[in-house]
Amino acid sequence: MDEALGQSDVFLEFQERLSQVAPIDRPVLILGERGTGKELAAARLHYLSHRWQRPFITLNCAALSPSLLEPELFGFEKGAFTGAMQRRRGRFEAADSGTLFLDEIGNLPMVVQEKILRVVEYHTFERVGSSDTIEVDVRIVAATNVNLLALATQKKFKQDLLDRLSFEVLNIPPLRKRLGDIALLAHHFATRMAFELGRTEIPVISSDAMAALENHLWPGNVRELKNVVERAVYRADTNEIQQIVFDPFHSPFGVESPASLRAKNNSPTFDSDPKFENLMQQPLKDAVWLLKSRMLENALRQTQFHQKKAAQRLGLTYHQFRGLYRQYQNRSRKD
Repeated sequence: MDEALGQSDVFLEFQERLSQVAPIDRPVLILGERGTGKELAAARLHYLSHRWQRPFITLNCAALSPSLLEPELFGFEKGAFTGAMQRRRGRFEAADSGTLFLDEIGNLPMVVQEKILRVVEYHTFERVGSSDTIEVDVRIVAATNVNLLALATQKKFKQDLLDRLSFEVLNIPPLRKRLGDIALLAHHFATRMAFELGRTEIPVISSDAMAALENHLWPGNVRELKNVVERAVYRADTNEIQQIVFDPFHSPFGVESPASLRAKNNSPTFDSDPKFENLMQQPLKDAVWLLKSRMLENALRQTQFHQKKAAQRLGLTYHQFRGLYRQYQNRSRKD
């Protein structure tokens, strides 16, 4: 995923806030669901800052084991540990005078958090296996899709470090909140995929296919949309895209796919969802709507977001279903 495209108000407001803080030489924390483009936002922060000609170094903190994160970030001396055959610079030294993007920062172990806190406060650190102090000038941009405030409350993330990193906190809007952007992105991904396949005509997305795209909840956000559209383009026999497959694991032989199993396992029940715990104590109107919305969500998941089939499953006409679904979308946007 290498696109940061959009025209919705919420997307443009996010880009405006990002542009405002980019020149300010302070840490920034980016929060967003998976697939929303956190690294793209971090790169934009870097290239709109005065550091734009200097290094932009990235590290996914979830990609390495806790024991490897410290030497990866701060480097190490020869003989510092088994396998350290020569001195190696870490990501902080590589990012000197530039920007270091730490993705999935919630995965950092406490000992590494302590050292990063020192870098943020004093701009100094030591390589693993050394007592020599190294000074760097690095702007830290961090990102996560977990609740760092909750982790700090649970003593799993240092509150002091969270305070230092959150000079500004940018919340990337999920795709389901970006009204109008789905069609724009879908046409962009379809056109690029057709070009990659060597096709000369620009793909046309049918009205039914576009309706399916716009009504999908997109738990994987832009990354998921890109995969879905590109898959539809390469599978299409003609220039018009009519069929959309949201779940590539769906089996025609009756075997439940991993995606459907995840949906089933992640669907809250009356016992597991805290919203239902005091259902009888809620106003009747709220309780009825909660039940309607949950049944709607379950019907959509069980039918792979095929609205006509979902309507049948709920015992509604398609017109009744569309009315209920519009209410659901409107209330979701307000929430």
